[in-house]
Amino acid sequence: MSHPLDRAIWNALNTRLSSFATPDSNAHAVRIDPEVGVFLACADDTPDSVAALGQLARAYPGAGLIEVEGAAIADVLPTGVAVSSRIPLVQMTAQALTASSRSVTYETLTEADAPAMLALATLTKPGPFRSSTRKLGPFIGVKQDGELIAMAGRRLRVDGFTELSGICTHPDHRGKGLAAALSRAVVAEILATGETAFLHAFADHEATIAFYRSLGFEVRARMTYTVLAD
Repeated sequence: MSHPLDRAIWNALNTRLSSFATPDSNAHAVRIDPEVGVFLACADDTPDSVAALGQLARAYPGAGLIEVEGAAIADVLPTGVAVSSRIPLVQMTAQALTASSRSVTYETLTEADAPAMLALATLTKPGPFRSSTRKLGPFIGVKQDGELIAMAGRRLRVDGFTELSGICTHPDHRGKGLAAALSRAVVAEILATGETAFLHAFADHEATIAFYRSLGFEVRARMTYTVLAD
């Protein structure tokens, strides 16, 4: 039996995040609301599922699939669905945080912060972040003189697991430990519920992987992020 995180998008959008699936998602394929994210997944690699995935891919261009490295779905896409890029990822999990005395004053971000959150994510590119991605949160953030300078939050949720995501710091404020402190705060809240925290990072970003290891994460699996053409 596969691990729940092997198919995190499919499992999340069919359980805890089902309210974020598009109305035309079905038993064969599911797409997250494009205002919330880019993720698309199908039940398996049968012809019916692949055809359903193709329909959603054409209806909502620019989708992304995250699969275990070597999975077959991205290699059997239907005609008319083109691959823009394939990006190696690592999926990391944490069941405990490493010790740290560093803390930071932060606040829970609200609807009023939506424009600032989108602007910060657009500037720093922490990963796919859309106008309503914040609804997957909660997100927390640090402000200076009323300006949002760093944030972190949650994204995918699978039974027993919640994803740390959206971690970004304004370039003018990097090197102050804000990303680490906010990440620790989010992960601590996840662990306090009895769940395991997980995340995805680019496989070739060794410094990023080392950063997450310093918090208590370890690589669970190698994944592939397939970006479909717009």
